[in-house]
Amino acid sequence: MPQTDIPAAASAGAPAAPRHEKLNTRAASVVALAVLGSRILGLVRDQVFGTLFGGGAVMDAFIMAFRIPNLLRDLFAEGALSTAFITVFTKTTAVEGDRAAWALANKVATAAAVTVSVLTLVGILCAPWIVAVLAHGFPPAKAALTVTLTRIMFPFILLVSLAALVMGMLNARNVFGIPATASSFFNLGSIIAGAGIGWAIDPHFGQRATVGLALGTLIGGAMQLGVQLPALKRLGYHFRPDFHWRDKGVRAILQLMGPSVIAASSTQVNVLVNSVFASELGNGPVTWLQYSFRLMQLPLGIFGVALGTVSLPLLARMAAHGNVAGFRTELARGMRLAFLLTIPASIGLILLAAPIMSVLFQHGRFTAHDAFEAAAALRFYAIGLCGYAALKVLVNAFYAIDRRKTPMFVSFGAVGLNLLLNWVFTVRLGWGHQGLALSTACIATTNFIVLYVLMHRHLGRLESRAMISLLLRLSLACAVLAGICWAGDHYLLANWASERFWRKSGSLAAVIVAGAGAFFFCATVLGIREMQDIALAVRRRLRRSDRHI
Repeated sequence: MPQTDIPAAASAGAPAAPRHEKLNTRAASVVALAVLGSRILGLVRDQVFGTLFGGGAVMDAFIMAFRIPNLLRDLFAEGALSTAFITVFTKTTAVEGDRAAWALANKVATAAAVTVSVLTLVGILCAPWIVAVLAHGFPPAKAALTVTLTRIMFPFILLVSLAALVMGMLNARNVFGIPATASSFFNLGSIIAGAGIGWAIDPHFGQRATVGLALGTLIGGAMQLGVQLPALKRLGYHFRPDFHWRDKGVRAILQLMGPSVIAASSTQVNVLVNSVFASELGNGPVTWLQYSFRLMQLPLGIFGVALGTVSLPLLARMAAHGNVAGFRTELARGMRLAFLLTIPASIGLILLAAPIMSVLFQHGRFTAHDAFEAAAALRFYAIGLCGYAALKVLVNAFYAIDRRKTPMFVSFGAVGLNLLLNWVFTVRLGWGHQGLALSTACIATTNFIVLYVLMHRHLGRLESRAMISLLLRLSLACAVLAGICWAGDHYLLANWASERFWRKSGSLAAVIVAGAGAFFFCATVLGIREMQDIALAVRRRLRRSDRHI
């Protein structure tokens, strides 16, 4: 018989269960719009850097150097720390009240600042050995540049760790827009400051100018933190250093963080493993994989991250009050929304990868060959997009019901499987960087399937009929979308490789708009309930905007 127990605040004196809540599609749409802006600026950042430096050895070094502290950010900040903090902070607020929650926030902020500062110093000192392990395929000059840039950018992890903690406090208080917008300020700061300082160091944007990009990254991280602080102050929070870390709340966060360091960041760990393999493939693959993965993350960030951000506090509250039925319903609904929004995006990216990459990145020193190779990786990355998005919701559900070890053990297997697939696809079959992208997609899909089965067993049921019904109707709408994309690629975009930028861009935009319009029309005609929820949320948002005009 399946277990359906959810750890609840069932102790004497616990507050009564709140009124029925549901996944806030309006809040999700706000986050989605904010993340959309951030992802677009991220693409602009890559476009600018690609135009200035191309897709060869110099950008490989910068991307690898940034990836090292960026991985630690995902492990300890925006992954483990943020997820664990939101879960415990939300439950503390629900059970013990605001004062206890803010006291917990002071303890965690102090501990995070001290711990990450020490980690930053260790990283700066050990940069040569870290680079030697993670980029052992780089030649000496390329490796030396990577070490220099790594040392400059290592303090980035301190800035974004604090930014992630502030984001967690705001999300737990149902403030989503400002935290989601904060990463846009990172991109703005890194673009403007990076390009400006790089030009001041070397107007020809040679190798020395990458120091400007590294300094711009730190400035962007500081902006990401600073822009959130006024909103936190308005909620009544005032930071006071608190070194009393022997607290049950801190202990609960640490207990959650241990497993989630692996579980919530398995994707980034696998991407880093891919980078180790890519470093042995010559100049270019590290950059091609980075740019294609960034583009795949655009719909993932808009839909998957938005749903995951909004669902975590909701599921944590339901778990705290023992609301099994509501927990099950909203979890299933979140996953259906993830599929609805990302499966069509996957199809579009697969069928239109080449012209998309050409339009976005084939400028300046980023050549047609670079765009072609990046598009090849994008097609394989896109296969795992829907798995990535659904995992954003599903993994949070395991944390909310205090089954944190389950995603951890699944991630252990995922890392091992990724190593095996990388070796098979890259070494045995010789598929190069495309094999690395395919391996990443396979891991995301496998992770989701395994965790879905385990959650289904735990809850007894997970509205699987509704999921199957959605997928059947979605397949019909996606067939129409695929037909339009295929026709557009073979007719309207038949000569895209030789066309001028604006003509090519216009043709691509026309195909995308036609495909998206046809998909949404078919989804509405087929009566997909989740599409109606999205349309209703958009109409409410538009009516609210009209009243403010």
